[in-house]
Formats: sequence, C-alpha cells, structure tokens
Amino acid sequence: MNGMSIKVTWTRTVTVGFTVGMSTCDTAPGAPARPGLPAARIGALMAVGSMLSVQLGLAVSVTVIDEIGAEGAAWLRLMWAAPILLLLIRPRRRDFPPGALAASVALGVVVGGITLLFMAAVARLPLGTASALEFLGPLGVAVARGHGAMRRWPLLAAVGVLLLTQPWTAEADLLGVGFALAAAVCWAAYILLTQRVGDLVPGVTGLAVSIPVAALVATVVAGPATMGRLTPEIVLVGLGMAVLLPLVPFSLEMLALRRLNTAAFGTLMSLEPAFALLIGLIVLQQVPGWLATVGVGCVVVAGIGAERGGARPPLPPATPG
Repeated sequence: MNGMSIKVTWTRTVTVGFTVGMSTCDTAPGAPARPGLPAARIGALMAVGSMLSVQLGLAVSVTVIDEIGAEGAAWLRLMWAAPILLLLIRPRRRDFPPGALAASVALGVVVGGITLLFMAAVARLPLGTASALEFLGPLGVAVARGHGAMRRWPLLAAVGVLLLTQPWTAEADLLGVGFALAAAVCWAAYILLTQRVGDLVPGVTGLAVSIPVAALVATVVAGPATMGRLTPEIVLVGLGMAVLLPLVPFSLEMLALRRLNTAAFGTLMSLEPAFALLIGLIVLQQVPGWLATVGVGCVVVAGIGAERGGARPPLPPATPG
C-alpha cells in the first residue's frame, strides 16, 4: 500500500453484519420495536454498535493489513463472512418476495465496490482526505431525503467531519479523488439498498445473498494477488476479523434502517470519525487538536438531532414470494 501504515481509524470498508439472534427478534420487516424504547432510539443504538464494531475490526486488522495489504485483508474478511452466513442462515428462494433477490445481489456488488474503491483511494490519498470525500455519499443521502429541520443536522455533521479529517492539510492525487468519490456513490447506494433489502426480507436473510456476491467481486479484483501470501495464522485471524468487520456491522445497520429514515441514518454515520478519534486517544494515546475536538462536538450534536427526528413509520409485514 505504498508504505502506508494504517492505524485504528474510521472507514467504511465493507460494513457488513451478522446476527443470528437478531433474525428472531426482527421476524418481519417493519416489526414494531419492543416496548420501552422508541424505535428511533433503538435504531440509533444499533448504528452506534455498528460503528464501534467497525473500529474494533480495524484494530484487529492492522497486523493482517501489514502482511497482505488492505485489499487482501478486505477480501479475506469477505471470504470468511460468505460461508458463515450461508451455513447459518441458509437462504431459500421462497424467502425473497419479488424484487428482493435482485436488490440483494445489487447490494452485494455495492458492498464489494465500497471495499475496493476506498482501499484504492487510501493508497493514493491521506486517510482523512479519502474519508471526508467518501462521507459525501451518506451526507448526500441525508440532505436529499431530509425535510425541514432534518436538513440542518447533516450540514452540521459535514462541518464536524471536515474539522475532524482536515482534508486541506495535504495535496490530493486526482486518481485517488476519483476512487474516493466512486466509493461515496457506492456508500449512498449501500444505504438505500440496505433499507430496501431489509424492508423486503425478514431478519438478515438478505445478507446471505449480498455478502457472497461481495466476496465474488472482491475475489475477482483482489483474490489472485492475495492467495499466495496467505499463511494458516493469517487465515485464522481472518475469521475473527470477519465477525467484527463485516458480519456484525452490516446486520446492525440493516436492522437500524428498519427503524430510522435514510436522512437520520446518513447523519448518524458522521459519528464514525468521532469514535475513531476516541479509540485513538484511549488505545494509541493520540491526543486530538482543538479543531478535531470541536468537530467531535458538531457530529455528536448532529447525531442526537438526527435520532430525535429520524423515526420511520411502521411498515406492513413482507410476504415472501
């Protein structure tokens, strides 16, 4: 990766999730939340859990990235995640109503695209610059889908992300910018498709199609260059990586998008760099500057505002075809 050293930081590298137990508590798309907490609050907590899992997964991935590169590590995670989901969920054709299977396949292609395009951008750009450009995807969804007061939260989040990442501190490689913008488009499509699949298919069954498709995409691009560098130890570590990143996050995000509208979810994603900064402070003793501290405050306020106004109306149960 051009000598790049990747530390615990934020990225959207394939946020894919897995939770068998959640399949049972979300038996139908749009299922009402359990009494006690509002649906939007539960959805926001799920999104937060997803982001924390991403950061822990990145921390676990650091050693493997040094050995087989970022693209190789992403491919290894997907290659473990795909058979795990197929074995545990065992999707059947009758689980998918009309349109759901095509949406699940499209989601898999987008997931593979996010992974590979962002890694290509990070190889050519400072991580803060690549992250800020990629965040244009969920920010665009939040602005486009927001109405009235909901539009101010993504704008506040955008200010916070800029202060956190400070992309103006380095010159940009045009090819890297192109990769980052393409990853942003994939991330926007990911949010919309994840909500669509989650609305159509019970539990996280749709992921048992999407993740194998993403693994195929990653295999075509990164598999041949990675296979020769694998060792038994790296393959085993890849199993743990797959649980934290991608299996848990994607499941949580799919379930969260049943409770939150896309505007609120896109705004909440701005909390990821704040979590990265916090983990960097605790684990790596990386003390943030005052601009980054102000940025954290902006995205936290935006996240709270988005959660309060981001609940979705209940959806009718889907009928498998």
